[in-house]
Amino acid sequence: MSSDQPDAEFAPVPADSDEAPHPAPAAAPPVLDDDPSTVETIVHVLRHGEVHNPNGILYGRLPGFSLSVAGRSQAGAVARSLADHDIAMVIASPLQRAQETAAPIAAAHDLIVRTDENLIEAGNTFEGLRVSVGDGALRKPRHWWKLRDPFTPSWGEPYLQIAHRMLAAVNKARVEAAGHEVVLVSHQLPVWTLRRFLQGQRLWHDPRNRQCSLASLTSLVYQGDTLVDIVYSEPAGASDPSVHGA
Repeated sequence: MSSDQPDAEFAPVPADSDEAPHPAPAAAPPVLDDDPSTVETIVHVLRHGEVHNPNGILYGRLPGFSLSVAGRSQAGAVARSLADHDIAMVIASPLQRAQETAAPIAAAHDLIVRTDENLIEAGNTFEGLRVSVGDGALRKPRHWWKLRDPFTPSWGEPYLQIAHRMLAAVNKARVEAAGHEVVLVSHQLPVWTLRRFLQGQRLWHDPRNRQCSLASLTSLVYQGDTLVDIVYSEPAGASDPSVHGA
């Protein structure tokens, strides 16, 4: 059986969390506007598919974690949903699960998968450990100090740093693919942090409330250099809520 382990769901959540309900996913990813008077560009930021992780560890940036059978099916579903889109580039995190998710999308458009380090998973001091409730690393007092600051956070890469590098990847791709669409394949926490940053929301959050299912698209619609819309869609269907992943 394949399973994914959440990247930060073990983190304490401040009591004054103000998470609001998310809008329902769009029926399909947005497409380019046909109006020639505006240069519209869409950057589709894709979370990778389900990962084969039978031991349930937080794999983070560790090598060797490939997509599960379900994950490959999810990647194929996204590729089919984007088959008629004007995809000019497919760019992925260097990690195997992101590269494998990107491959069928690139193949459908006769493109090669390019790599951008700025799309990589967030750094995490619990990498390689089990962090599930009851039988994970958090049972050991020596790890508790790592949870002292949920706002930065103290257990991993700062949220603001994640947002800045993700935005750098988006802006670079947007400029290169101006007037077309581009797909960037990344990971749950980086994608969600980017979205919150662009929406002007605080970056610390309750991980249980992320709207970023496996193989979901967060599509950024630009007119020129101006972000005019953010559209969330799940072309591969919603994730099983019991299955998480980075």
